[in-house]
Amino acid sequence: MATKDRIRWDSIYRERIDNRDFPDPDPLLFQFTPPLRDGETATALDIAAGFGQNGLWLAAQGYTVDLIDVSRVALLHAKAEAAERGLTNANFIQHDLDSAKFEPESYDVVCVFRFLSRDLMPQIRAAVRPGGRVIYKTFNTRYLETKPETNPNFLLGIGELAGFFGDWRILHSAEIDQTSRIVAIKP
Repeated sequence: MATKDRIRWDSIYRERIDNRDFPDPDPLLFQFTPPLRDGETATALDIAAGFGQNGLWLAAQGYTVDLIDVSRVALLHAKAEAAERGLTNANFIQHDLDSAKFEPESYDVVCVFRFLSRDLMPQIRAAVRPGGRVIYKTFNTRYLETKPETNPNFLLGIGELAGFFGDWRILHSAEIDQTSRIVAIKP
């Protein structure tokens, strides 16, 4: 595990905890996560989960969720929140995403928010089962207008995210303000 990344993100999350309310899940999930029918089982993956607000929301909807993040601090906070909510269908995985390997066709929903690793895109695509979906939203180059110090390697070009999933069925694709977002179903 890249110790430098882990230490950096542990420090960031430690500062963010300070008695703030637990963050809300991203509204894209409300609109585009398929509801489960009684008795139906499904799996989800929350990549770069942070405090886990998105993965825990998916768990509350009945999905068995793997939440993966480099930060132990963030995952411990997410795990405590899951326990408080009585959610037992969430797995917390501390792992550096630079070396992550996901089992092919193992998730019905993969969500990614505020994270970009172009090298991980083939893994993300492969992890989704046929008929499953990716829900992805992160910053694009317009973010430099307000945060010029941001490393542009971690920002999408306009239209770039849609290009990663151009051969999938697109349910939603938009460049809104400083974010790019897509919801796509794997053929």
